[in-house]
Amino acid sequence: MSASQVLVLDDEVQIRRVLRTSLVAGGFVVREARTGEEALEMIREEMPDLLIVDINLPGMNGFEVCREIRESCDVPIIMLSVRNNEFDKVRALDAGADDYVVKPFGIQELLARIRANLRRHAPGSEVALGTFESRHLTIDFASRTVAVRGGKVRLTPKEFDLLHYLVNHRDKVLPHRELLQAVWGPDYGDQVEYLRVFINQLRKKIEPQPSNPRYLLTEPWVGYRFSIPEES
Repeated sequence: MSASQVLVLDDEVQIRRVLRTSLVAGGFVVREARTGEEALEMIREEMPDLLIVDINLPGMNGFEVCREIRESCDVPIIMLSVRNNEFDKVRALDAGADDYVVKPFGIQELLARIRANLRRHAPGSEVALGTFESRHLTIDFASRTVAVRGGKVRLTPKEFDLLHYLVNHRDKVLPHRELLQAVWGPDYGDQVEYLRVFINQLRKKIEPQPSNPRYLLTEPWVGYRFSIPEES
């Protein structure tokens, strides 16, 4: 198998140097960009397997870059920031990031998160589903595609992994910690804000009425449940 390619977008030379050395040692192919505009041009030329994007950039900031990328592709994105607060974390996830890492960070932690985000299939799945079909919603798990009322809907990798896990455990109440650890990994059990953001994103994309969900139901103080509407 060929090595996965990671595009590092950061305007700090030292950060890029450290990341390149560590990622190459970890078996990855590394490309670098200093600005959002430069990164977008590189993506148009060749799509990486994963992006690492710093929030504070000259010109386009990381949020803007992330939103621009999400207009056309679902490549995994890890955001880097010195800001360790829930507001910026939620803002990054809302922009389309799959993960959020606070500087300074441990290289082994970052490598673990990269590997987790490169997994293309829902981890921890107990049942290998081919497709799910209801009146309004169709999910093909092999091709990782989703259609609502016959129209294709683009999901990010983590959005699809979360939906996959929920559907595989349909009608079962799934606690926050179980969902987080199954989809993001064993170190994510307390990142409840990740779930809030991603469930809201999924509802906007697959629910007929996102404010009155029929598929993705909240179980207050416990977690979430995937339900099949009776009329489906």
